[in-house]
Amino acid sequence: MNKPLADRIRPSSLDDVVGQRHLLSPGKALYNLIMSGDIPNLIFYGPSGVGKTTVASIIANATNRSLRRLNGTTASTQDIKDIVAELDTFTAPNGILLYLDEIQYFNKRQQQSLLEFIENGKITLIASTTENPYFYIYPAILSRSTVFEFKSVESDDIVPAVERGFRLLSQEHNISLDIENGVCEKLARGCGGDVRKALNSVENCFFATPASEGKKHITLETANELIQKSSVRYDRDGDEHYDIISAYQKSMRGSDPDAALHYLARLLEAGDLPSACRRLVVCACEDVGLAYPQIIPIVKSAVDIAMMVGLPEARIPLADAVILVATAPKSNSGEAAIDMALADVRSGNYGPVPRQLQNKHFDGDDAEVKGQFYVYPHDYDNHWTYQQYLPDKLKDKQYYTYGANKNEQAFKAYWDKIKIEEK
Repeated sequence: MNKPLADRIRPSSLDDVVGQRHLLSPGKALYNLIMSGDIPNLIFYGPSGVGKTTVASIIANATNRSLRRLNGTTASTQDIKDIVAELDTFTAPNGILLYLDEIQYFNKRQQQSLLEFIENGKITLIASTTENPYFYIYPAILSRSTVFEFKSVESDDIVPAVERGFRLLSQEHNISLDIENGVCEKLARGCGGDVRKALNSVENCFFATPASEGKKHITLETANELIQKSSVRYDRDGDEHYDIISAYQKSMRGSDPDAALHYLARLLEAGDLPSACRRLVVCACEDVGLAYPQIIPIVKSAVDIAMMVGLPEARIPLADAVILVATAPKSNSGEAAIDMALADVRSGNYGPVPRQLQNKHFDGDDAEVKGQFYVYPHDYDNHWTYQQYLPDKLKDKQYYTYGANKNEQAFKAYWDKIKIEEK
């Protein structure tokens, strides 16, 4: 009875697995592979609590290979050697199916030690990871494996698992349950797509509710109290972190204030105030930029206020600033211009600073034409006169193109008029 409810209720067939219909519906590739019994090396990629281990266990039970399990957080190279030593012995006559959980914690050498046996088919590897396998798994392992991505489970799919969990606890403890309307749905919604977390909440609700006259009355109030704040799926070092902050900035860039506020809320609920502030400032400069340049000090002030007051009050100035950025006119002309200039510099496409711009006041005897010849723009009408500023090699180069927004077009009209008059 010490095993967690999620382990006691773990499905034994694909039909009982909640979610992952994109992988496990009849006719889908992974479903067909499992049904065929001819299992290749597989890598399951996705967040925790979404069925990766469950599906691996179902596969293991359907094969005639000896099953061995390792966890990348605790396993050593010696553990791998012990498994290899079993090959071609009576304990593993048909080879070994190795389920390696959290493979991202295996270093390159540990992963390489499996390579020979994966290649000759004596070990069939099923590995799971919560991190992007293309970043964390040795390429030679990847090239010999098929990657399947598991996704967060929708709350509607989790409800049956929650109901099943309550039924099992009722049977195990021989006590009837009176579950208030909405409890199962609340637990399913509050787990962030993590079935294991939902079932942990089921256990918490069960044991936090005292029995009365041979019955337990599970209330919505109890469910609300016990749902963990960590229901928002977030890992500051993992893919979810980068996905959320990417969606946050892209929503502001795409002028969708509702989506931007949603992702801001997820960052704030996870306590990641620095990322929320940093991306907000970046977006103001990169995506609004010269279309509304006054926004940059406004956003900086909002961020300063947020960092000064901290959470939860920080949500207010940040929400104001996010809505302002999302609804402001957009221009990336500044970013595009500096990126073009950097490309020239990095490729060596530049030349000496023009003589009239150099910080020199003396010409050597070798100078054919003496004098700096700098022209001071403020001595001329409109504070401008023609002068070459780029190096000779790039004198006709244009990095900046005025954006089509009202602000930049006003600047363009101003300078077009002055420069035409000068000519």
